[in-house]
Amino acid sequence: MNTEPKIRVGILNEREISFRLYGNYKTKRGHILSNECIAGIHQNGIFVNCADNEKLLLDNYGILEPEDEKNSFFELIDVTIGVEFHWQRKENQKFRGALQFIVENEKITAVNIINIEDYLTCVISAEMSATSSMELLKAHAVISRGWLLAQIKKSEKINENKAIYKSVTETETEYIRWWDREDHTCFDVCADDHCQRYQGITRANTTHVIDAVDATRGRVLTADGKICDARFSKSCGGVMEKFENTWEPVEHSYLQGLADTEDEKAIDLTVEENAEKWICSSPASFCNTGDQTVLSQVLNDYDRETGDFYRWKIEYTQAEISELAYRRSGFDFGEIIDIIPIKRGTSGRIIKLKIIGTKSVKIIGKELMIRRTFSNTHLYSSAFVVRKDNEQDGIPQKFTFTGAGWGHGVGLCQIGAAVMGAKGYDYTEILTHYFPNSKLEKLY
Repeated sequence: MNTEPKIRVGILNEREISFRLYGNYKTKRGHILSNECIAGIHQNGIFVNCADNEKLLLDNYGILEPEDEKNSFFELIDVTIGVEFHWQRKENQKFRGALQFIVENEKITAVNIINIEDYLTCVISAEMSATSSMELLKAHAVISRGWLLAQIKKSEKINENKAIYKSVTETETEYIRWWDREDHTCFDVCADDHCQRYQGITRANTTHVIDAVDATRGRVLTADGKICDARFSKSCGGVMEKFENTWEPVEHSYLQGLADTEDEKAIDLTVEENAEKWICSSPASFCNTGDQTVLSQVLNDYDRETGDFYRWKIEYTQAEISELAYRRSGFDFGEIIDIIPIKRGTSGRIIKLKIIGTKSVKIIGKELMIRRTFSNTHLYSSAFVVRKDNEQDGIPQKFTFTGAGWGHGVGLCQIGAAVMGAKGYDYTEILTHYFPNSKLEKLY
């Protein structure tokens, strides 16, 4: 790879999309559009209706190219961010590059076509505060770039082999599912936490962030001759999780269950007794911090609405948890009698969980399925223990979840890496800590 690639980012999927064009944008057929516009589905394809212009039908590609790439941008109205997470909300977002509309699931999707380095600058600003330490920003630029390119390579391989990608395994007793970016087939990645947060130029792209991306331009982590599928989450909770425990059953030598400490020695949290004791304590680790200076650097305003990311607690009544489990999983358990960890990963996150109800019994997994089942959005993580109280005729009336960490815990721990940066570690040392058995390479 000698040149910087362009990528396609899915932003918004609606029946109609309102947007504004700041500057002139040109269709493939040479029409010039600007001002406030609406896009929607027409029987023959996609229509765009802009102020001071008659309604236009776009061709199958539906691409609007800016005449002035440097100074033009477009704004999408009411973009949902944090989909199904506790900070979900709508906001208007601005983007550089080209705007494409595609028909998808009887709706239209707005797709941003942009150079990868420009994309990365925006991702770093959206994933964390633009005032983070330079070493943390450099590390994040490397892993965000590598993750994206690894996903594109993976999609190409699946398409070449004409493979059917399966992320669900179901039997009468088990339902195991994971979510990954393979859910997207019409563009490279989405713009939300499902892939990487990308909010265009909505968040300020400071000189600090631009310098970090430029300093690492074209650089990625590699292992065994391949670009590393570098993952990250907000807080591992003290120990990193293995890739195969969260997504497809493929082992990566650089995504291992090490402790988020200087010596990297972790206790065996796959043992239930060890996991319970560890989750209900507050062991020292890089990401165990209350330093508001560090946290303000790595967390955006809506992320800081979460104060208990390292250790957390949530309570449910019987009525609440039984209704929640039915609505969110689709399985009618009746009243919940017991919640039993069957398998834990290296970070103490539950990979398989047995739910015993008055109507049915089912083992569910992997970690995101578990997190979705017991929350209107997502539990902070699946590293939790459950205490049952106030039994009536063998049916607990109260459930208390005590948990550790925020997110899947695989790869780089953003809060831990922020602390490492504050302690003076450089970005190569941060990357070595979170991605052992990998090396830095420059692709372009």
